[in-house]
Amino acid sequence: MPLDAAALAGETLCDVLIVGGGPAGSTAATLLAEKGRRVVLLEKDHHPRFHIGESLLPLNLRIFERLGLQEAIAAIGMYKPGARFVSDEHGGHTAFSFAAGLNQDYTYAYQVRRSEFDQVLFARARAAGADAREGIRVLDVALDAQEGHRITARAEDGTMHAFRARYVIDASGRDTFLASTMGTKARNPHNNTAAIYGHFHGVAPFDGEEDGNITVHLFDEGWFWMIPLTGGVMSIGVVSNPGFFKRRRGSAEEFFLATLRAVPSVARRIEGARLVSEVTTTGNYSYASKVMQGDGWLMAGDSYAFIDPVFSSGVLLAMASAEMGADVAHTWLDDRARGAAMARAFERKVKRAIGSLSWLIYRINTPVLRDMFMTPSNRFRMREGLISLLAGDVHANSNRQMPVIAFKAAYRMLSLAHRFGYRLRPGGLTKVPPAAPSVTPSAAR
Repeated sequence: MPLDAAALAGETLCDVLIVGGGPAGSTAATLLAEKGRRVVLLEKDHHPRFHIGESLLPLNLRIFERLGLQEAIAAIGMYKPGARFVSDEHGGHTAFSFAAGLNQDYTYAYQVRRSEFDQVLFARARAAGADAREGIRVLDVALDAQEGHRITARAEDGTMHAFRARYVIDASGRDTFLASTMGTKARNPHNNTAAIYGHFHGVAPFDGEEDGNITVHLFDEGWFWMIPLTGGVMSIGVVSNPGFFKRRRGSAEEFFLATLRAVPSVARRIEGARLVSEVTTTGNYSYASKVMQGDGWLMAGDSYAFIDPVFSSGVLLAMASAEMGADVAHTWLDDRARGAAMARAFERKVKRAIGSLSWLIYRINTPVLRDMFMTPSNRFRMREGLISLLAGDVHANSNRQMPVIAFKAAYRMLSLAHRFGYRLRPGGLTKVPPAAPSVTPSAAR
């Protein structure tokens, strides 16, 4: 890279430039700075800023340990022992404790306010030595592994900034900076969902006393999340297909509240609660880029792909891919051939992790998978394997993969039985009549 020419042109030189200061960007910046690399981290907003995705998974704890943030995250988080699924159709609920999974190394997680969580991670990157800047938006990246990637950014006061980087990591999240620039972003054809969400105060705990679990309430056309946060706040959102949201009449808030009140198990919990935030809508929820990495660059976290949040995997996948991506960049800077091989392995590993969770996500609205969740069996250690997958153990060794394989085989057999009108119930397979038509909230008619 012609460093002298770049310096004369007023460009800031660095080994790695990272676009986006969320969990993925801050994780990669910290790890690379600690290795002695010159890192520039550019975030368009200022921390703290609101972001959805408050529910973490046990395998996040391993990354917190590597970053030295165990105590800092514990101080801002709510203890999360597991996840609960509620179904009015089945007339009951079931809870999955992370401590009952196959992986006994990490048996709990946290629920966090993302504004606080992201700020802690960003501050850690700065403390590690990264040139971490806020309020500066990347406008253009001209990829050139031979001469150095050129990055143009604009600060809030309008001043322009130029950078020359040997390596670029796109951690821009749902902005998908590189994928949008390259035209490689595509909707996920298997899971075209949208979401609407907000924060409430005064939501009733599920069972008399708050236990920290995330609760997923299933309904005919999707599901709700209820995530308890510190200070008595509950994050609530509904995820469904775009067709469901197109029925909306009136404001987003009116539609959201009517949807909550249309599901009995949800309505009971929000009676007397008050909305304490704006209601936010997000469309085209799931997507993926056709490419993930190239010569001297890669995408980490949501900048590459985002899948439905039903299993709270977003932050873990982002931080885990950033951790691996940082190792790729560090190696590539010294040995391009070896770094390129690592990048290909990185891509395979990320895709495999996404695929492991996607199998469940694509089927969460099917009667068969819902029956299996509401009537869980530990035959062949299937329940333990499912819990480990829900805990984010997506890179498990073969011993922990076998129970998941057994779970998938059971799903296929039950799907065959379902074709003949049989459903899984606590007493076993039962012949059931066709389901009644779903109910649409009045505000959506």
